[in-house]
Amino acid sequence: MKRAILLGASGSIGKQTIDILKGQDDIKLVAVSVYRHTDILDDLLKNHGIRYAYAKETAALADRYPDVRFYDGDEGILQMMDDVEYDLLINALVGYAGFKPTYKAVSEGKDVALANKESLVVGGDLIKKAMRESGARLYPIDSEHSAIHQALKGSGHDEIKRLIITASGGAFRDKRRCELVKVTKEDALTHPTWQMGAKITIDSATMMNKGFEVIEAHHLFDVDFDKIDVVIHKESIVHSLVEFNDGSVLAQLSEPDMRLPISYALFDRHRAFEGSKTLDLLKGPMTFYELDDHRFPLVSIAKAVAKLGGNLPAYLNGANDTAVSLFLNGKIGFLSIEELIIKVIKEAEYHREQSVDGIDRAYHHACELVYSYIDEDIG
Repeated sequence: MKRAILLGASGSIGKQTIDILKGQDDIKLVAVSVYRHTDILDDLLKNHGIRYAYAKETAALADRYPDVRFYDGDEGILQMMDDVEYDLLINALVGYAGFKPTYKAVSEGKDVALANKESLVVGGDLIKKAMRESGARLYPIDSEHSAIHQALKGSGHDEIKRLIITASGGAFRDKRRCELVKVTKEDALTHPTWQMGAKITIDSATMMNKGFEVIEAHHLFDVDFDKIDVVIHKESIVHSLVEFNDGSVLAQLSEPDMRLPISYALFDRHRAFEGSKTLDLLKGPMTFYELDDHRFPLVSIAKAVAKLGGNLPAYLNGANDTAVSLFLNGKIGFLSIEELIIKVIKEAEYHREQSVDGIDRAYHHACELVYSYIDEDIG
């Protein structure tokens, strides 16, 4: 039996992971993190026998569960990882907070089931180096990377011609750019096919999520950026494709259901999950459209940033996290997300070599730059 830590247990991926793990004997949860949403802990602590948990505020929880050790603060998750004996880290954290736990786990030889895009976005080179040295493995949970992982099974790396990542296009895929000036948070949070958290749903609307996924695919599969393309596929049935040198294209198709890639990652590529809806190929056509870089500029910007590498992807991540937060809080308009990100990248203090401290400084400097631009506009 594998012992697993689940980070982000109260989010969409976390909750679905918990459902998958119920009633099976292969993976046992030994520790979780929930941040603010502590209501989910009642079930976890009572029914899963978990004795380690991270939350933002722990005083009341410690009184209620005296047999559980609680962690909080900036280093709380890392401290919990030090104290717990585990074999698998399931990282479903949102944003930059997921990077250090991923890096720590693989540096110590622990396998990671990864739903946190930002880990590889900001620190892909460091994480891959640590994996080579420790022998740790990454199992992608994102549906797009899981699809590529499945399509590549049994194929050699030298057979790959290109990777094709599909994108639903998000909430505004059918709107012209001039129509985005007055869209609201509520408009942006209405995703046409997936049920996701607010941050990821906004990233889908700006297509920054696809920029991040291109970077992630580069690190996961060792494929050059020039051989990774994005296409719009509204139906979200084809989750990604691999084109091979002989002209063959393999794809993974299923109904939009994150439990499939979660299960495939958790159980080491065994198809253990049986609860998804059967795909009906006769219900309608599947369509594909070329990505318009003018309409969705953040994908090409992410590629350009990632090619330079170093600490620049951390600037990209920090600018995006902060701008999306400002949009969700009604402080800026939708198109300002792009504008702020571009401005930060132009003013970034670029360093080619990656280090944990350097990534951390770049990320927080990007956040500070975004807030300074907002203050300037207000002033």
